[in-house]
Order: sequence, then C-alpha cells, then structure tokens
Amino acid sequence: MEFKISKSSSAQVSSINLINEKSDLTLFGLNKEEITYLKKRLGKKEYFTHLNRLSKSDFFQFEEGLKDSGNPAFYETLRGIGNKITGILNTNKYEKIQIVGFDKSSALALAEGIALSNYQFLKYKTGEKEANSLKEISILNKEIKESELEELNAVCEAVFLARDLVNEPQSYLDAPKLASEIRKMGKNAGFKVEVLNKSQIEALKMGGLLAVNMGSQIPPTFSIMEYKPAKARNKKPVVLVGKGVVYDTGGLSLKPTPNSMDTMKCDMAGAAAVSCAMYAIAKAELNVHVIALVPATDNRPGENAYTPGDVIKMYDGQTVEVLNTDAEGRMILGDALAYAKKYKPELVMDFATLTGAAAAAIGSYGIVCMGTASEETKAKLKTAGNNVHERLVEFPFWDDYAKLIKSDIADMKNIGGPVGGAITAGKFLEKFTDYPWMHFDIAGPAFLGSNDSYRGKNGTGVGVRLIFDFIKNYQAENK
Repeated sequence: MEFKISKSSSAQVSSINLINEKSDLTLFGLNKEEITYLKKRLGKKEYFTHLNRLSKSDFFQFEEGLKDSGNPAFYETLRGIGNKITGILNTNKYEKIQIVGFDKSSALALAEGIALSNYQFLKYKTGEKEANSLKEISILNKEIKESELEELNAVCEAVFLARDLVNEPQSYLDAPKLASEIRKMGKNAGFKVEVLNKSQIEALKMGGLLAVNMGSQIPPTFSIMEYKPAKARNKKPVVLVGKGVVYDTGGLSLKPTPNSMDTMKCDMAGAAAVSCAMYAIAKAELNVHVIALVPATDNRPGENAYTPGDVIKMYDGQTVEVLNTDAEGRMILGDALAYAKKYKPELVMDFATLTGAAAAAIGSYGIVCMGTASEETKAKLKTAGNNVHERLVEFPFWDDYAKLIKSDIADMKNIGGPVGGAITAGKFLEKFTDYPWMHFDIAGPAFLGSNDSYRGKNGTGVGVRLIFDFIKNYQAENK
C-alpha cells in the first residue's frame, strides 16, 4: 500500500469527500438527480453514500453523521468507514482512492481504516489469486507531513506482518522459523536481534521453556531484540515480552479439537505483537530504548513430554508444580519475565494469548490487563488502548488470588482452580517480577472467526498499535 499527499483532487480517481448540509454539491460534479438523492439520504439520517461512476467510485460522508469530533470513538467510526470503502473499491477493482475535505487527524484515521482493511493472506492459495486491487491512498491535506505518512505506513506494515505470523501454520512457523522471521524484521527495520538456541537455553537453566519443549522434536528458541537510539529519552529500557507458543496441543492435558486445538497456531500472537511492534518503533525511529523477549516452542504430548505432577525449577530458581500441561504459556513467560530483571527495566509489559477465562469474560471486544505498574502508567496505557480501539479492561489483582496457586510441594502450582483463571495466571507471572509490570491477555481479540471491520478475520495483529501508540506518547512525555 502506498500513501501519498496530493496537492489537488483528480476527477479520474475514486474519492471520499466530507460534506455537510450546506455544501455546494455542484462543486463535486454531481447532477441534479444525484444531489437530490444525497439530500434524501441526509433526511433519512443515512450519512454515508456511495455513487458508482463505472470508471470510479465516489463516496460522500456527511459531517452530521460523525459525532463527538476528536475523541477516540470518532476516529474509530472513521476507520470503520474506511473498511466500507475498501470493500467497495476492491469489489469494483479500483486501484486508487483520494481523501478530500477531512482535517489531518480524521484523514489519517480514515486512511488507516482503508489500509488495514486491505490485508490478505494469500500465500497458500494456488491457481488464480484473488488479490485486492487497491494500491494507493492519497490525502488532500496541506497539514499532513511526509513523516506522518511514513509513520502510518510503518504501523500498518507492522500489523500486516503480525497478522501474517499468526496466520502461518505450524508446518511453516516453528520456533526456529519464528526466530528467523524476527531476525529478518530486525535487519529490515534496524534493531538488534540475538537468538539463543537450545544449548544456550539449557545453560541458562530456563526450566519453564525447556519443560514445555520436552514433548517436541523441534528445539526451542529465545529471541532477544533491542532498539536503542542514540538519544533515547529513557535511561532504563521498556521491556516487552511475548508468548511464543507456535502451536499448542495442550500437551498431555490434551485440548479438544473443535473450536480449540484447530486454531492454536495463533498461540504465538503475543510474540507477533511485541516483535512487530519493535519493527514499527524502529521504522518510525521513536526515541525510546525498547527491548523485546520472545521465548518460543510448540507444546506437544510426544517424546518425553512434561506431565501433570512434575515439579519444574524455573530460570530464577523458583519451583512450580505442574497440574495442567495446557497452562504452558505462563511457564515460558515466567522464565522470560525473570530474565528481564537483568535489564533493570523502567517498565515491563507482557502480551499473551494466555487464558480462555479472559476471552470468556470480555470476548473479542478488548484486552484483559492487570499488573503492578503505577496508576499513572495504567492510565496512559488505557488512553493508548482507547486511541487505537484496543481497549483495556483492568481486572482486580488482589493478593487473595495468589492463595489459589499455592502448592503443597513446590513454591507454586501452574493453575489456580475454577475461578478467576485470568487473574490467577497473572498472579503466577507476578512471582517472576520485581519491577513495574503489566500483563495483557489477548486471548479474545487475537484470532477471530469472522470479519470484524478493519481487523478482518483470523489473525488481527492486536497489540501492535497499542504498544506503538503508548511508546510514541512515552517518547513525548520523557523529553
């Protein structure tokens, strides 16, 4: 997708135009019948109209249909309008769209919705591929800078990369291949990548990651990414941690197949979120020191698979009684969170498709979060979530829940029982932290069974835009 700034509109190119009831519609080349039609639409409170010109499509959005100008819901409405436009343009095989009459922030939100709606995953389609026709979005607005379009392009590209990773089957994207893809992103965007192999992971005694990997013939990896600009605003790094379970059978605590195991290629969506957010951050050259950690493996019942009843010694020496091998994400994240201590971080944020409990609680409409970060940091994260419509729902994090993961024979057990599953998973992770930290359970919105506006179907790339928005504002606040 190419973003462009236009100095003038073109009568030959499809356009989306912002109008109101006082607009002189003759200036848009409309005839009397079309003007009458638009006014009737306005009278019926139908504010969005598509006119097919055979060689192009023209869209008209009445200002009267856009409420609460300037707030997050307003911009989300514009992204949704962008989704409608993309569908019509591709159906009619049009290659270009121009945005006319919108202020800077509105135009960028509309362009984002159009672009994100244009995603396709066609890698495994054979024969004639039904590729989308849309290739260019131009904006007629003198206030927009080239750097702002470059930033928008970086974010959209990162979301597409994350969606690609989540949509890839495990037959392609095993743990070593995920590390290879991360290396490729680092090379393209300009951040450092170090990948620890199995022998190095064994030397570090990352017991959680190694235990989950015991049932697999494919070795685990531990990817370390670092983006440190010369004039970073923060003295201590922000650390991102992403769950990289490339496929989850549940291990010996085997999952049922329908609506469960059949979508478990998405269990590395947390890894996709943090690594692709790093891509966008580096591409946009944000002045923030950021590190990302991705422990990766598949979880299978074969080989010498770890079993319910096992006691695992983690990277930091704590012991875990395993009562369910399907609670594997917290095992590999525990090692990564403990490893993050070496950086003396200012803030750590982990992203994981961790629990069905989180998805059951709020569905795909938001992200469950909890943690020990300051109230000020939490407020800023919630603002970022609202800005990009990846809204955060903070769950209670009372110490009462920690009692549910007490073990009779080890320091803790890896499941907490029938209540508060998302929270007890968070309390488990907390035991490996000694720094300001937030946990984001993206199990609900990471992978969708049907189309949802510009988020599409299947892998959504959730988390990338949230992280980027937060880090971008973090950069501004730390000047």
